[in-house]
Amino acid sequence: MLIRLLDFVFALMGLVFGFPVLLLLTLIGLFDTGSPIFRQERVGRNKKPFTLVKFRTMKVDTASVATHLASSTSITPFGRFLRRSKLDELPQLWNVLKGEMSLVGPRPCLFNQEELIAARDAQGVFAVRPGITGLAQVNEIDMSTPELLAKTDKEMVSSMSLRNYFRYIAMTLVGKGTGDRVRH
Repeated sequence: MLIRLLDFVFALMGLVFGFPVLLLLTLIGLFDTGSPIFRQERVGRNKKPFTLVKFRTMKVDTASVATHLASSTSITPFGRFLRRSKLDELPQLWNVLKGEMSLVGPRPCLFNQEELIAARDAQGVFAVRPGITGLAQVNEIDMSTPELLAKTDKEMVSSMSLRNYFRYIAMTLVGKGTGDRVRH
Protein backbone atom coordinates (compact mmCIF):
# COMPACT_ATOMS: atom_id res chain seq x y z
CA MET A 1 0.00 0.00 0.00
CA LEU A 2 2.84 2.39 0.86
CA ILE A 3 4.64 1.63 -2.40
CA ARG A 4 1.44 2.31 -4.38
CA LEU A 5 1.11 5.66 -2.58
CA LEU A 6 4.75 6.49 -3.36
CA ASP A 7 4.22 5.46 -7.00
CA PHE A 8 1.20 7.76 -7.25
CA VAL A 9 2.90 10.75 -5.61
CA PHE A 10 6.16 10.39 -7.58
CA ALA A 11 4.33 9.83 -10.89
CA LEU A 12 2.10 12.85 -10.32
CA MET A 13 5.10 15.02 -9.36
CA GLY A 14 7.05 13.73 -12.35
CA LEU A 15 4.23 14.52 -14.77
CA VAL A 16 3.55 17.97 -13.29
CA PHE A 17 7.15 19.14 -12.86
CA GLY A 18 8.37 17.27 -15.93
CA PHE A 19 5.65 18.71 -18.17
CA PRO A 20 7.97 21.19 -19.95
CA VAL A 21 10.44 18.36 -20.74
CA LEU A 22 7.60 16.05 -21.85
CA LEU A 23 6.24 18.80 -24.12
CA LEU A 24 9.67 19.53 -25.61
CA LEU A 25 10.39 15.84 -26.27
CA THR A 26 6.93 15.44 -27.81
CA LEU A 27 7.56 18.36 -30.19
CA ILE A 28 11.01 17.07 -31.18
CA GLY A 29 9.53 13.59 -31.63
CA LEU A 30 6.84 15.05 -33.88
CA PHE A 31 9.54 16.30 -36.24
CA ASP A 32 11.52 13.05 -35.88
CA THR A 33 8.82 10.50 -36.70
CA GLY A 34 5.56 12.43 -37.11
CA SER A 35 4.13 10.33 -34.28
CA PRO A 36 6.03 10.96 -31.02
CA ILE A 37 3.95 8.81 -28.68
CA PHE A 38 4.10 5.02 -28.92
CA ARG A 39 1.29 2.89 -27.54
CA GLN A 40 1.46 -0.88 -27.27
CA GLU A 41 -0.60 -3.52 -25.52
CA ARG A 42 1.44 -5.24 -22.82
CA VAL A 43 0.93 -7.94 -20.20
CA GLY A 44 0.03 -6.40 -16.86
CA ARG A 45 -0.66 -7.57 -13.33
CA ASN A 46 -2.49 -10.91 -13.26
CA LYS A 47 -1.81 -11.10 -17.03
CA LYS A 48 -4.41 -8.41 -17.77
CA PRO A 49 -3.71 -6.33 -20.86
CA PHE A 50 -2.98 -2.63 -20.61
CA THR A 51 -1.74 0.01 -23.04
CA LEU A 52 1.81 1.11 -22.30
CA VAL A 53 2.82 4.60 -23.45
CA LYS A 54 6.37 5.67 -24.31
CA PHE A 55 8.13 8.12 -26.54
CA ARG A 56 8.62 6.58 -29.96
CA THR A 57 12.24 5.64 -30.62
CA MET A 58 11.77 3.61 -33.81
CA LYS A 59 10.35 4.38 -37.22
CA VAL A 60 6.55 4.31 -37.38
CA ASP A 61 6.42 1.23 -39.65
CA THR A 62 8.59 -0.96 -37.37
CA ALA A 63 7.05 -4.36 -36.60
CA SER A 64 5.60 -4.79 -33.11
CA VAL A 65 8.16 -7.20 -31.66
CA ALA A 66 10.27 -7.36 -28.53
CA THR A 67 13.11 -4.84 -28.64
CA HIS A 68 15.82 -7.51 -28.85
CA LEU A 69 14.17 -8.80 -32.05
CA ALA A 70 13.97 -5.38 -33.73
CA SER A 71 16.66 -4.17 -36.10
CA SER A 72 18.89 -1.32 -34.94
CA THR A 73 18.28 0.35 -38.31
CA SER A 74 14.70 0.98 -37.10
CA ILE A 75 15.92 3.34 -34.34
CA THR A 76 15.91 7.01 -35.28
CA PRO A 77 18.82 9.28 -34.25
CA PHE A 78 16.54 11.08 -31.75
CA GLY A 79 15.29 7.67 -30.61
CA ARG A 80 18.88 6.64 -29.86
CA PHE A 81 19.23 9.69 -27.62
CA LEU A 82 15.92 8.92 -25.88
CA ARG A 83 16.98 5.31 -25.23
CA ARG A 84 20.47 6.21 -23.98
CA SER A 85 19.07 8.83 -21.61
CA LYS A 86 16.05 6.62 -20.72
CA LEU A 87 13.79 9.61 -21.41
CA ASP A 88 11.67 7.38 -23.67
CA GLU A 89 10.23 5.90 -20.46
CA LEU A 90 8.85 9.19 -19.06
CA PRO A 91 5.32 8.83 -20.49
CA GLN A 92 4.97 5.59 -18.50
CA LEU A 93 4.49 7.81 -15.46
CA TRP A 94 0.91 8.02 -16.79
CA ASN A 95 0.64 4.21 -16.56
CA VAL A 96 1.98 4.43 -12.99
CA LEU A 97 -0.49 7.16 -12.05
CA LYS A 98 -3.37 5.04 -13.41
CA GLY A 99 -2.24 2.06 -11.32
CA GLU A 100 -1.34 -0.15 -14.31
CA MET A 101 2.36 -0.02 -13.46
CA SER A 102 4.71 0.71 -10.59
CA LEU A 103 7.96 2.64 -10.75
CA VAL A 104 9.68 -0.61 -9.70
CA GLY A 105 8.63 -4.02 -10.97
CA PRO A 106 9.18 -6.51 -13.79
CA ARG A 107 9.25 -4.83 -17.22
CA PRO A 108 5.94 -5.54 -18.98
CA CYS A 109 6.27 -7.91 -21.92
CA LEU A 110 4.26 -8.38 -25.10
CA PHE A 111 1.58 -11.05 -25.33
CA ASN A 112 3.51 -12.74 -28.17
CA GLN A 113 6.52 -13.38 -25.87
CA GLU A 114 5.13 -16.78 -24.91
CA GLU A 115 8.38 -18.21 -23.54
CA LEU A 116 8.82 -15.26 -21.16
CA ILE A 117 5.15 -15.35 -20.13
CA ALA A 118 5.41 -19.07 -19.29
CA ALA A 119 8.64 -18.54 -17.33
CA ARG A 120 7.19 -15.60 -15.39
CA ASP A 121 3.95 -17.49 -14.78
CA ALA A 122 5.93 -20.38 -13.28
CA GLN A 123 7.73 -17.92 -10.97
CA GLY A 124 4.53 -16.09 -9.91
CA VAL A 125 5.80 -12.77 -11.28
CA PHE A 126 2.42 -11.64 -12.65
CA ALA A 127 1.07 -11.20 -9.10
CA VAL A 128 2.62 -7.70 -9.02
CA ARG A 129 2.33 -4.61 -11.17
CA PRO A 130 4.90 -4.36 -13.94
CA GLY A 131 7.41 -1.56 -13.52
CA ILE A 132 9.51 1.00 -15.31
CA THR A 133 12.70 -0.32 -13.72
CA GLY A 134 13.82 -3.11 -11.46
CA LEU A 135 16.55 -5.56 -10.53
CA ALA A 136 16.84 -7.02 -14.03
CA GLN A 137 17.12 -3.61 -15.69
CA VAL A 138 19.90 -2.33 -13.42
CA ASN A 139 21.78 -5.58 -14.04
CA GLU A 140 21.32 -5.40 -17.83
CA ILE A 141 19.18 -8.54 -18.02
CA ASP A 142 16.64 -8.12 -20.78
CA MET A 143 13.90 -10.07 -22.52
CA SER A 144 16.35 -11.90 -24.77
CA THR A 145 17.02 -14.31 -21.86
CA PRO A 146 13.49 -15.25 -20.69
CA GLU A 147 14.41 -17.82 -18.01
CA LEU A 148 17.08 -15.63 -16.42
CA LEU A 149 14.77 -12.60 -16.59
CA ALA A 150 11.88 -14.48 -14.93
CA LYS A 151 14.22 -15.78 -12.20
CA THR A 152 15.60 -12.28 -11.59
CA ASP A 153 12.08 -10.80 -11.54
CA LYS A 154 11.05 -13.40 -8.95
CA GLU A 155 14.10 -12.54 -6.84
CA MET A 156 13.14 -8.85 -6.98
CA VAL A 157 9.48 -9.53 -6.13
CA SER A 158 10.47 -11.78 -3.20
CA SER A 159 12.91 -9.25 -1.77
CA MET A 160 10.94 -6.06 -2.45
CA SER A 161 11.26 -3.56 0.36
CA LEU A 162 11.12 0.20 0.65
CA ARG A 163 14.92 0.22 0.65
CA ASN A 164 15.13 -1.82 -2.58
CA TYR A 165 12.38 0.29 -4.18
CA PHE A 166 14.46 3.44 -3.70
CA ARG A 167 17.70 1.61 -4.53
CA TYR A 168 16.48 0.48 -7.97
CA ILE A 169 15.12 3.94 -8.74
CA ALA A 170 18.41 5.59 -7.69
CA MET A 171 20.48 3.09 -9.70
CA THR A 172 18.34 3.79 -12.77
CA LEU A 173 18.60 7.57 -12.36
CA VAL A 174 22.40 7.43 -12.18
CA GLY A 175 22.56 5.40 -15.39
CA LYS A 176 22.94 1.79 -14.21
CA GLY A 177 21.72 -0.63 -16.87
CA THR A 178 21.41 -0.03 -20.58
CA GLY A 179 17.90 -1.18 -21.37
CA ASP A 180 16.83 -3.84 -23.83
CA ARG A 181 19.37 -4.85 -26.46
CA VAL A 182 18.59 -4.32 -30.12
CA ARG A 183 19.84 -6.56 -32.94
CA HIS A 184 22.51 -5.05 -35.17
